[in-house]
Amino acid sequence: MGSTLATAGMLEGKHVTYLPSYGVEVRGGTANCTVAVSDEEIASPVASAPEFVVAMNQPSFVRFQGALQSGGLLCANSSLVHTESARTDIEILAIPISELAERLGSIKVANMIMLGALVRASSMISYETMVEN
Repeated sequence: MGSTLATAGMLEGKHVTYLPSYGVEVRGGTANCTVAVSDEEIASPVASAPEFVVAMNQPSFVRFQGALQSGGLLCANSSLVHTESARTDIEILAIPISELAERLGSIKVANMIMLGALVRASSMISYETMVEN
């Protein structure tokens, strides 16, 4: 999901950084990546207070909601994430991503469904660029 978002940002001529984290996460932990997309140069690929967080599972929600800046948007896979404990100063976009992916015939498309929701809910890149990518 992060790589696809970063590529779409580059296709729009934006400044982009992509910082994946693949440590012990690939053996069952919470894998994550940081993507920065901007019209201006990006000083660091590390996002200490991102505008957007995507949580595809409960451990990711617990780990990353605290980093989200006040007023930010947290996109949550409500099939797996219980957002009742979410902060009150952020916006929550809860979508049953896993259920939608299963209805389409493969859980493997869950991340692309979420990416489409994030692109629609934000102004990072245009939806048209995402579809073309």
